[in-house]
Amino acid sequence: MPVTPEPQQIIALVVRQNTPGIDEPVKRLVDYLEASGYRVVFEADTAAHLGMAEVEAMSVAEIGERADYAVVMGGDGTMLGIARQLARYDIPLIGINSGRLGFITDIPIDRMVPALDEILKGGQVQAEERTLLAARVVRDGAEIYCSVAFNDVVVARGTGAGMVELRVTVDGEFMYNQRSDGLIVSTPTGSTAYALSAGGPLLHPRLQGVTLVPIAPHALSNRPIVVPEESEIVVELVAGRDISVNFDMQTFTSLQLGDRIVISRSPHTITFLHPCGWSYYHTLREKLHWNEYPTNEGKLG
Repeated sequence: MPVTPEPQQIIALVVRQNTPGIDEPVKRLVDYLEASGYRVVFEADTAAHLGMAEVEAMSVAEIGERADYAVVMGGDGTMLGIARQLARYDIPLIGINSGRLGFITDIPIDRMVPALDEILKGGQVQAEERTLLAARVVRDGAEIYCSVAFNDVVVARGTGAGMVELRVTVDGEFMYNQRSDGLIVSTPTGSTAYALSAGGPLLHPRLQGVTLVPIAPHALSNRPIVVPEESEIVVELVAGRDISVNFDMQTFTSLQLGDRIVISRSPHTITFLHPCGWSYYHTLREKLHWNEYPTNEGKLG
């Protein structure tokens, strides 16, 4: 009986737009992947701005349904945008950093070929699962908006507006009324983003928690708190004007007094693939410029 050949694996490329000098590394990556036997496709917006007509284009839905991996070239914002769209499809993501920070697009662009070789061919890979938040805005008992967030859900006042007053409950239990510039509800992934700049704690990605971080609270006793990730968090707008809720700083909707934002863990997760030896703590040291000693010299103890 003839042996049925293995289907050709599909790798989708998502590339940040308007990145100077990106064409050459993209072409190098496409050549490497095709020479390695993979079928390479571009996400539709990527195809439109790169202009490499010889590479097939797919919509995000088609990538989710048909691709084996998605390789994202850009910064963390690029990864956030595509991760939110692909979350429902359970497709692994690999991040190549052509941006600035690179907390979640972690592979340096000058190491992309050997790193992908390790992940795709050698099986030397670290898989890491990240959680998302699902949120819906309820007005007069009816849902008017819903979205997901990989980093955070942020309720905040507009420029020039006064403080906002929020009523927060967790699993139906009243927690506090808070007067502040707003509130950040963050996943562990988002703990290195806006929540960090607002004074929130760093949460390891494997921690099962959600952080609530006040933005410039009126009372200094309003401190960040971490609640279980299975909690349902309800944020009600009690007072204020020009208030909105945004999701990963990428989508948003305006709020009215009495609106309730109901936040819970999304049923979907994101899987990142890292080269063997990847370390979350190394990423923190590098990106946050923590002091480190390359040898035992100078260490305390």
